[in-house]
Amino acid sequence: MTTRTRPEAIPAQLVFSTAKQLATAIRARELSAVEVVDAHVAQIDKLNKSLNAVVTLDAEGARRRAREADKALAKGEVWGQLHGVPFVLKDAFATAGMRTTTGFAPLDHVPNEDSTVAFRLKSAGAILLGKSNVATLLADFQTSNAIFGGTNNPWDVERTPGGSSGGAAAAVAAGMTPFDVGTDLSGSIRIPAHFCGVFGFKPTEHRVSLGGVVPDPHGSPRPVRIMSCVGPIARSVDDIILLYQILAGPDWRDTDVPPVAVESLPPPELKQLRIAVAAALGGFPVAADVREAVENLAKQLASLGAIVEEAVLPQVDFESDLENLGALIGMATGAFQQDNQHAPTTLAQYLAALHLRDRSIVAWEQFFDKYDVLLCPPAMTTAFPHCEPGSPLRVDGKGVSYRTISAHTAPFNYSGHPALVLPYDIDSEGLPIGVQLVAKRWSDDRLLAIARALSQLTREFQRPPIA
Repeated sequence: MTTRTRPEAIPAQLVFSTAKQLATAIRARELSAVEVVDAHVAQIDKLNKSLNAVVTLDAEGARRRAREADKALAKGEVWGQLHGVPFVLKDAFATAGMRTTTGFAPLDHVPNEDSTVAFRLKSAGAILLGKSNVATLLADFQTSNAIFGGTNNPWDVERTPGGSSGGAAAAVAAGMTPFDVGTDLSGSIRIPAHFCGVFGFKPTEHRVSLGGVVPDPHGSPRPVRIMSCVGPIARSVDDIILLYQILAGPDWRDTDVPPVAVESLPPPELKQLRIAVAAALGGFPVAADVREAVENLAKQLASLGAIVEEAVLPQVDFESDLENLGALIGMATGAFQQDNQHAPTTLAQYLAALHLRDRSIVAWEQFFDKYDVLLCPPAMTTAFPHCEPGSPLRVDGKGVSYRTISAHTAPFNYSGHPALVLPYDIDSEGLPIGVQLVAKRWSDDRLLAIARALSQLTREFQRPPIA
């Protein structure tokens, strides 16, 4: 197929086009799917030695599928909204015929069928290039495992891209893929998005199927059924919305997902919004640059007519909620791994933990009866240097607990509320700063519409130095 002159919507550097731009250009036959795949494979070849973000690559399989996409288009066939658009997928989702590990040797295998996420993206016409790196069993705020090693941040390779979706966020930021899809049990989408300067969305709990997440070749029951969420990582709000609409909704593999309709809502006028602002949650530390970013955005919103109020947060015990979140995760993941040192969790203990969680959910729901969104930090600091997991971190020169990195994201896994991170500024060390927006449960469509309205004030995606 002859490639025509690219439209202005496609940037000069093809690999930093959005998924929507690429899909539009491919459908208009201004770009071929083969050309787009080749460009992304070349970007991976160029940068992956420095970043180690993409750990499995099937270039020939992707090129073969791209040729099929171009032939189908020549006959007038359009596979879906992402026809011919390549993507890399977090190595926590089952991918038929492609190695899947979750960064843990006992789970290293080649699945026979796709996860729901992989199936829906392929059904929309997207072309799977490979898999992005993860923390071992998705259980750290950095991205490293014994199979593939560690992933570096494209803004500074001496720093982490976050975890556990660090490979995904680094790959998106570096132009290796237009988008990826992450999992988020205590900030694993939002923290990497913040650290790498991209957009990351954690939907309401049970909004996107967990079918095929952390696939176990031994056939064990899936241990995590609550608080864990699946959502997109991309370089624009519009791509986040498109991907969410493709991914959301029930399927036969995850019976916890209700048939709630997905709507496309227009962005509201800023002066219609009531916004609560918290520069910190629960007394947890926040670096001055991050705090200032939240406060500056709040001032901008107020100057444009939004009702902006300092948040009077729900009467919840943030420390206890984080401890209970960890306890629930431990109960779930340890249910099939009993040993002589740990007594099995009783049903009464599990139900008591859920009872505590219900109280927090209700408190936050009552809070969001008064506000459209909460504006707050996504983490206490920007991307920190690689370190031994559990080591104290530095926030404005002071040592703080490693686990506190998720203190501004995990509360909304515990409560199940939708939360979105948008890039906003650059800190004094030249690292990206994101801001987090949180809204009422099941108001995902409204939250995304508000994010689109706010994107006129927040920073568009900016290419990192390495790319």
